[in-house]
Amino acid sequence: MNVTELKNLQAPLKDKYREQPESAIITLKAEGKIGEGISCKVETGKSIVEAGLHPATGGTGMLACSGDMLLEALVACAGVTLQAVATAIEVNIKSGTVRAEGDLDFKGTLGVSKEAPVGFKTIRLEFDLDTDASEEQMTALKKLTERYCVVYQTLTKGVEVKTEYHSSHSV
Repeated sequence: MNVTELKNLQAPLKDKYREQPESAIITLKAEGKIGEGISCKVETGKSIVEAGLHPATGGTGMLACSGDMLLEALVACAGVTLQAVATAIEVNIKSGTVRAEGDLDFKGTLGVSKEAPVGFKTIRLEFDLDTDASEEQMTALKKLTERYCVVYQTLTKGVEVKTEYHSSHSV
């Protein structure tokens, strides 16, 4: 895809969102079914992923770990955003790799230590790109990718999560 094709693809959407701002508010949804043992089946739109406990919390390693899925979502979003930004500012990326690593202290997750945090303490996002981009272009690529990556922005800015619990009784 080149810059013209990207602009042609996005221009009608941008126009619509300017004219009808409410049409730009979209609610994305995910749903999982509580499974056997300690697992949850999540439909991703392309397949069903069964998530379970990480081996560090007693899992077998046979099911997906939701922490890994969070990092995978970050890598996917950052990779797609990077490509769109590169196309828009006409930076040629021949190939590349996006990696995310996150540090967890499982003492927090397992309730072994109240001082240990539950959740990632640090996440590192790394891009290795085969490109002839100048230093100035790389700076723009970094700035714009971070600015427009939904998952990156959500993680770095934080977001309020409202929870509700409903109970139904099975017979």
